[in-house]
Amino acid sequence: MRSWLAVLSIVVLIGSSHPTPRAQTPQRLNPVIDLLEHHQPVFGVYWPSNGGGRRGGDTPPRPAIDLAKDALAYPAADFLFSGSMEGGVDRGLPAYTDFTKALIEAAGAAKRPFFGLKHPLVVKTPKMASDREKAVDNISRELNVGASGIMFVEAESADEVRHGLAAMRFKSKGGTRPDAVGTAPSFWGMNEAEYRQKADLWPLNPDGGLINWTIVESKEGLAHVREIAAVKGIGVLWPGAGTLRGVFSTINAAGERVVDMVAHENAIQQVLAACKEFNVPCGYPANANDIETRMKQGFSVFVMNWGDAGFKAVEIGRKAAGRLTTER
Repeated sequence: MRSWLAVLSIVVLIGSSHPTPRAQTPQRLNPVIDLLEHHQPVFGVYWPSNGGGRRGGDTPPRPAIDLAKDALAYPAADFLFSGSMEGGVDRGLPAYTDFTKALIEAAGAAKRPFFGLKHPLVVKTPKMASDREKAVDNISRELNVGASGIMFVEAESADEVRHGLAAMRFKSKGGTRPDAVGTAPSFWGMNEAEYRQKADLWPLNPDGGLINWTIVESKEGLAHVREIAAVKGIGVLWPGAGTLRGVFSTINAAGERVVDMVAHENAIQQVLAACKEFNVPCGYPANANDIETRMKQGFSVFVMNWGDAGFKAVEIGRKAAGRLTTER
């Protein structure tokens, strides 16, 4: 009798060490949103480009298909980013459109379902405050090509941000985005009805596939950063570290630009503090020298330059985060 009780006790103990699995949150098609929901750091890079005026006069531009092949050959990036339309959508839209088409062509027969959403593109849109109607047009045109994220530059008020967020949502969802969808469904790898369902703003819509990034990069924006951070619908809030260097710099007697490094860092930390206060992920344009420090401070979304230096920063960040695999 005692032996049977002993066996029964062992069975019960073994059973109790393997509890019934709990239902897990389904993985998002947009890996940036999926990582943020699981409180994991996110690492992306500027997508390869011809660099505009920075190219040498004798260097011919590379075809979009070659740039796309390079991008797809680098699997460690959670997203691809471009700031080319900050100064105007008309100027950057043709190259952006060509790049999305080339990505589909480069993927070829190996293209996975929901391709464009699983390879999210995030783009800057011009400053909105000067012309709100034009901002709606700009954002809708950028989304209609296939972007999964829109970054608002030089945000200076909560009202400005709310206006931009509405422009990312279809009118049927309570926003101001026109009904046209352009080639976005094709790039995302779904039909128009599926796109209209998925193309809504996270986290306002918990099932949405679009994400907003907002940058604070002026003294006016810093003065209102807490009100901005409190706006529901911002996916990631960023200090504009590069622009803020200029904001907190002066020209000395020798004509040299001198940055007030203390004021500059205080501005960065002011944005980070607002992120923490309102539970908004905070982004930073990191490099190999500072990414681990910024991660320890609480930044969790990072964009790096395309090329070896940026790839090194991604490698360091992924290792520090324990994210060693790159499979999507």
